[in-house]
Amino acid sequence: MTILIALIIIAVLILFHETGHFIAARRVGIPVHEFAIGFGPKLISWKRNGVEYSIRVFPLGGFVRMAGEEPGDQSHPDGYSHRTPLEKIRVSFAGPFMNFVLALLIFIYSYTFIGIPQATDEPIIGMVFEGQPAEAAGMLPGDRILAVDGVQVKNWQEFTSRLTEQAPGTPVILELERDGQQQQLEVITEENPNTGLSIIGVSSQVIYEKQGLLTAVKIGLQQTYELTLVLLGGLWIMITGGASAADIAGPVGIVGLIGDAARVGTVFLLSFSAFLSINLGILNLLPIPALDGSRILFALVEAVRRKPVAPEKEGFIHWLGFLFLMLLIVLVTFNDIMRFFRG
Repeated sequence: MTILIALIIIAVLILFHETGHFIAARRVGIPVHEFAIGFGPKLISWKRNGVEYSIRVFPLGGFVRMAGEEPGDQSHPDGYSHRTPLEKIRVSFAGPFMNFVLALLIFIYSYTFIGIPQATDEPIIGMVFEGQPAEAAGMLPGDRILAVDGVQVKNWQEFTSRLTEQAPGTPVILELERDGQQQQLEVITEENPNTGLSIIGVSSQVIYEKQGLLTAVKIGLQQTYELTLVLLGGLWIMITGGASAADIAGPVGIVGLIGDAARVGTVFLLSFSAFLSINLGILNLLPIPALDGSRILFALVEAVRRKPVAPEKEGFIHWLGFLFLMLLIVLVTFNDIMRFFRG
């Protein structure tokens, strides 16, 4: 199920991205030969209005094949290679831009129809985390905590305070109410590696406050802007050597993160999908050959030189960039697999 959810999310991100290129190309008058989701051999394909639409074997990408891009087709009078630098920039920028639009739409939908999650102060268990002491003791979501080691608790703050007063590894007797019945459970606390305090692996109950459409748009714009800054900051840390390739999540790692988000709840899955969409938009704007950013860069060079770079040279550079990206995907996938085996 996690893999299926991940494939659907990735397909939607790619669909919006390539739709941006497709719409921009058609608007400036560039004929489109093919609109593809995925790479490799075709699984399904059909033609409509002179455009071939296809779904391919490997779903980690997609492309819009326009006239004037490929060897032997660069003489097409309406093709990409004969367009002005500004038109080329419009077409190249439209894909990443649509990823930012998608992120905004996800936030608006989430805040309007689901709501913003707010943790309550009621001593009620919202989630029991897998593999943690609370799960081993038999605690369930919805349990109301009445007392810790015989001391009554009235809210979540008192409950967590009583837990953190105990040394990690200490047995704790919890009195709780479940389905109108009171019972006791013994839970052995464990140490939080980040704080050194005792935890049992539970979170408080969460309620969702739905927002009006205008408020949702405002918050969505703010979230999109703030996440963009966060991702740019992380990118800068990588460029300056503050992070290594081992810190990058590849396809396998992303599937795992999507699964984690899905287990927490729909709103968190949607937020992570918006995060991925913004990430895809930013990465595609980098001036790396084969990405949209490099096409924008070539268009800017053409505007300065007043003549385009030789199509053969540009095509070769994009081909090298594509090989680099494939090698990078192999590297990060290997890191994901090793990280999985290391736990």
